[in-house]
Amino acid sequence: MGEQGDVRGTVRHFVEHARAFAELDDVVWDPISMATVLRSAPQFGELVLDACCGDGASAVATAELVGPSGAVDAIDLSESMIELARERAERESAPLPQLRLHATDVLDWEPTGYDLVQCVLGVFFFTDPEAGAGRLVERLKPGGRLAVTLWAPGAFEDFTKALCDAVETEGGEAGAEAVAAYRDRALPTVPESPGALAQWLGALGLEQTRAELVPRHVDLDDELSWRLVVGMSRSRLVADLDDEARERVATRFRKFLAERGITRADLSTIIGVGHLPG
Repeated sequence: MGEQGDVRGTVRHFVEHARAFAELDDVVWDPISMATVLRSAPQFGELVLDACCGDGASAVATAELVGPSGAVDAIDLSESMIELARERAERESAPLPQLRLHATDVLDWEPTGYDLVQCVLGVFFFTDPEAGAGRLVERLKPGGRLAVTLWAPGAFEDFTKALCDAVETEGGEAGAEAVAAYRDRALPTVPESPGALAQWLGALGLEQTRAELVPRHVDLDDELSWRLVVGMSRSRLVADLDDEARERVATRFRKFLAERGITRADLSTIIGVGHLPG
């Protein structure tokens, strides 16, 4: 679970800043994960693979739904995220022996025969998203289904532009370099509309594909706007700034948000589901 960006930088961010990531659970990750689980529809007794599970927002909910006769293999590269997922399970649920947590690369995961494979905001981690998604399809049993959640085009667009402008204005040479690197980062090619996602899933060999835009916006205040910076990969824009420069950036960023009338953040997603032929 993550956001669009260069693969190495994004993975490194979520390893180093797992706690800040988890502090956005209630605002960002939990609602998006619940929207995905609603559409992936885990059933009692099913075997599920939750790929790039982050801190377990979708994995814990899915484990509750499949029950003790089912099983969920939740996989993330980051041991920090897996530890947060374990803490979430202990905090939010009765014992879940059916939830099996693994700190490893899902592309190296060999078991197959899953009724459901779901990947919430995770294909951005794959150097080649199409090949990575194809690898996930290979984990399905005949008749199984794959659910994929992507950021919608334009999500965080105005928000991020205001942040980049603030870093360029107040961050000095280090800020200018960070913004240049952020703008020049390599972005994976992924579908950018529900129709394109449904076709993409079909090209992976799935049938009965469907996808939809799930719009979501959250109201911003000074506290939340900065949490969205430090808890997501945009924190790389301020990571190399000293405390004084970072405070200047935060002040300017909030000023830009106010001046530009940016009172809400766009957290919209696209969610698609397809079935492997039986």
